[in-house]
Amino acid sequence: GRTGDPFDQEVVVGHIYMMKLGHLVADKIHARAVGPYSLVTQQPLGGKAQYGGQRFGEMEVWALEAYGAAYTLQELLTVKSDDVQGRTRIYESIVKGDNSLEAGTPESFNVLIKEMQSLGLDVKVGGQAPSSFLENVA
Repeated sequence: GRTGDPFDQEVVVGHIYMMKLGHLVADKIHARAVGPYSLVTQQPLGGKAQYGGQRFGEMEVWALEAYGAAYTLQELLTVKSDDVQGRTRIYESIVKGDNSLEAGTPESFNVLIKEMQSLGLDVKVGGQAPSSFLENVA
């Protein structure tokens, strides 16, 4: 040990083995402007191989919520995700030079409604009768 006295127990001694990890920026870099969307949820696919988008997880949402970035969150969770009609509207507003964001209903909410109906639940949204709401969803 430090004092020069031998250790009480046997000590494992051997060669140090180190390897360089082959993670290069050129292999990792990825960007997406427009790409494929999931057929069910209408959300961007994930991963570089599928030309997918960057995942924005629950904890990232909490962080932006803590900062009070409501408009950024609304944009990320609707028109940049699965709000199909909102995507079209925001594209048109960019082309026209407007500075407006009209977010609609995310497709994941419509999927949730359909899943609840498949369980036999009669769901009402915003005071509408279920039948009139579903006409607007489809």
